[in-house]
Amino acid sequence: MPAAGWWAFASVALPALVSSIPLHGRASLRDDDTTRPFVRSPQSYSSRRINSGTVALEDRDDVFYTVPVTIGSITASLNIDTGSSDLWVISSACGNPECAGNSGQRLDDSDTGSFKSSGVMVNMLYGDSSTGSHARGRVGRDTVTLAGLTMENQTLAAVDDTNNYAISNGASGVFGLGFPAQRTERIGGQLGSTFGLDFFVKDIGNSGPLSRNTLQRNHIDISGEGALTIGRLPGGIDESDITWVPVRLYSSADGGLSPPSFAPDEVYPLRWEVELDAVFLDGEKLPGSTQPADGVANPSLSALIDTGNSVIRGPPDVVDTILSRVSPTFAADPTRASAPFLPCTAAHSLAFQIGGKLFPVDPRDFVAHTAAGDGRGCIADNIVGTDAPSPGALFSWVLGDPFLKSNLVVFYYGNLTHPSVDPPRIGFVSLVPPNADELLRDAVGRAASARM
Repeated sequence: MPAAGWWAFASVALPALVSSIPLHGRASLRDDDTTRPFVRSPQSYSSRRINSGTVALEDRDDVFYTVPVTIGSITASLNIDTGSSDLWVISSACGNPECAGNSGQRLDDSDTGSFKSSGVMVNMLYGDSSTGSHARGRVGRDTVTLAGLTMENQTLAAVDDTNNYAISNGASGVFGLGFPAQRTERIGGQLGSTFGLDFFVKDIGNSGPLSRNTLQRNHIDISGEGALTIGRLPGGIDESDITWVPVRLYSSADGGLSPPSFAPDEVYPLRWEVELDAVFLDGEKLPGSTQPADGVANPSLSALIDTGNSVIRGPPDVVDTILSRVSPTFAADPTRASAPFLPCTAAHSLAFQIGGKLFPVDPRDFVAHTAAGDGRGCIADNIVGTDAPSPGALFSWVLGDPFLKSNLVVFYYGNLTHPSVDPPRIGFVSLVPPNADELLRDAVGRAASARM
C-alpha cells in the first residue's frame, strides 16, 4: 500500500453528524452557466508531501461535529462530510431562520472582503427523499486552511439561503471530502476550474493519512477526545491491521460520469461506497431486502461510508426486522408506528461483513437514552430506513456515525485521473472492545446510581 493519498477517520468514539447525502440532482445553476462533467488535466498527482498537523474536533450531543477551518480572515466551524464534495460557508447576507439563529462566523462576500465572487449562483441539495435540505449562494475563491494545509484560490460557495442541518446545529457550513466526480461541477466560464475541493484532494493525494482519532462519546458512556490529524495514522494503528476493500466504480450506465477525452477507457468512483458481504444481528445473518431497486437491475449489496450522517440507514424491510427483534414494543405493534424502546442493558450487536471480516457497531452506539442522564430506558433510533438503490446511488446501506464510532476507517483516493492505475479503496479496523457489553451495563449502572 503506498503511503501517499490516504487519510483516516480513527473513531474510538466518534460524535455523530447531520444527514447530508447529496440527492441525484444535487446542484443547479442559471442557464448561462457552464457545465463541466469532469474537469481534469491529463496528468497524475504525485511526489510532493506536506507536514502533518492536528486540529481539535468539536462535538454537539453525539449528533454533530465540526472542525475549525480558516477562510480568508475568518475561522469558522465546518461540518466535515465524506458523503458530499462541496465546500460552502454561510455569508453575511444569509438571513433565513436557520442563519438568523446561528452565531457562528460568516463569510464577508462584499467587495471589500477577501472572497472573490464569480457571480455564478449554485444550489446544492442534501438528504434523501424524506430528509432533504438545500444550500444556495455564489461561487468564488478564497484562501482556505485546515490543520495546517493551506489552499490558495480555493473555490467555494458563499451561501445566503439554506435550511441545512449543519447551520441549525451551530456550524457555519460544510467541508465535503467526497470524490471530485460527486462534486457540483457546474461553474461559470470565468472560473476556469471545478467548484469544490480539488486542491485539497490533490494535496491529500500527495501527503500521508488524514486521521480523526479518539473521538468523544457524550451519551450512554462518556469517553474520548476528538482530533483530526493529517499526515499519519493514529498511535497504535499499523497498516497491517487494516482490512482494505475497493471503492465501487460507477460507469455512465450506472449513473456515473462519462470518461474524459484524455482517459476514454477509465471508470471513476462516485462515492465512498464499498461492497458488503452480509449484515448480522446478534451473530445471525439477516435476510436480504425484498425492496425493488429504482431504475437499476439488481445491484449488489453495498454501503456508503458517510461521516456526514448521524445514523445508520438501510432497506426499510431489513430495518423493520432489526427493530422487531430488539424492541418488544415495536414488535408488538402491527402498524410499526410505535417507537423502538428497549432496556438500556439489552446489548445488541449489529455487524457488517466487509472484505470477509465482521465490523460491529458498539452496543453503546446502537441505542440512545430516552432522557438525559437516564440509563433505564433506551430507544433504537440510530438505525432508520432509506431510499431504494437507484442510478448514481446504488448503495442500500448508509454507514454513518454509529458505525464510525466503532471502526477506524481509512479513505484512499488513489489516482484521481486514472483510477485503473491506482484504484481508490477504503480500509477498516474494528475498535469495539471485547467487553463492550460489560461496558454498556456498567455505564447504565452508573447512570442509575446517579439518579438515586
